[in-house]
Amino acid sequence: MAHPLLLSLANIDADIHSKGLLHSHVLLTLLLVASFVHKQTRVRSLLSNRLIHESLDLVLKPLKVAAAVGIMMSDPVGNLRYCFTPLVAYIADTPKESLLACIGPKASPVSTATYKQFGDSFRHPSRTAAMTLDDIIQACSMADPDDFESFLKIAKRYHLNGVIKPFFRDWPLCEPSIFITPELLHHFHRLFWDHDLQWCIVVLGPDEIDYRYSLVQTAVGYRSFGEGVSKLKQVTGRDHCAAQRYIVGVIAGGVPPKFLAAISALLDFHYLAQMPFPRSQVSYHHRRRKAGLKWASQALGNPQA
Repeated sequence: MAHPLLLSLANIDADIHSKGLLHSHVLLTLLLVASFVHKQTRVRSLLSNRLIHESLDLVLKPLKVAAAVGIMMSDPVGNLRYCFTPLVAYIADTPKESLLACIGPKASPVSTATYKQFGDSFRHPSRTAAMTLDDIIQACSMADPDDFESFLKIAKRYHLNGVIKPFFRDWPLCEPSIFITPELLHHFHRLFWDHDLQWCIVVLGPDEIDYRYSLVQTAVGYRSFGEGVSKLKQVTGRDHCAAQRYIVGVIAGGVPPKFLAAISALLDFHYLAQMPFPRSQVSYHHRRRKAGLKWASQALGNPQA
């Protein structure tokens, strides 16, 4: 089993990036998924994490050199350009983001917030590469990195995953809080399916929401849900997107007004975050999203959510 590592350029238009047949990404390598024989699951995870970073370190070394000293490259019309190759974005799901940032699963890979602070109404400081590297140095000074179990106990104090040589440590201008960006499938569409939709099912009831979805008159080419959504098991990203399109109309009139406003605010943020809006407008809708989360949690009787 292996994970493909794809490479692309940041100045390629998004419409081209989204079409696989246009080959805007090239396969750089296949990152093997190794099976270790240590009896401790957390030690096996640590070894796997270190292997991934060492593999990335080896494969991406030419890009690091080019980012530091530059390299001559030809543009589409044949002119030579003196170019640098900083890491702009690394698209991955949430567990992979924590792996790349060398952070444990109970802390944010892009900020200093831990899982107990994820519901805070303010933005925590960004987790910089220098901060992570300093924490790794401190952990290494307190325990031998080759003594896996002891080192993991120390690393846990700093919310680290046990990696001691992050692939970004010698990549100029490489900041995990910048190159780790939201990934649409998991951070927006799957988030809606796992959370927003489940809240609606709890408030409205599974039978009622299935009945309402079955009544939706869909246009040609759009996904319909003749048997509802509460009992669907195997769903794809297209199903997530389709369910989002109808949810506000489906629950309207059957849920409290504040709950409806909360779901609407969350969807507004999801859609607007995918568009090239000015930062101020996205920031405004981000505040609406935070308010929506608060209203939804209160409607579900869980004010700490």
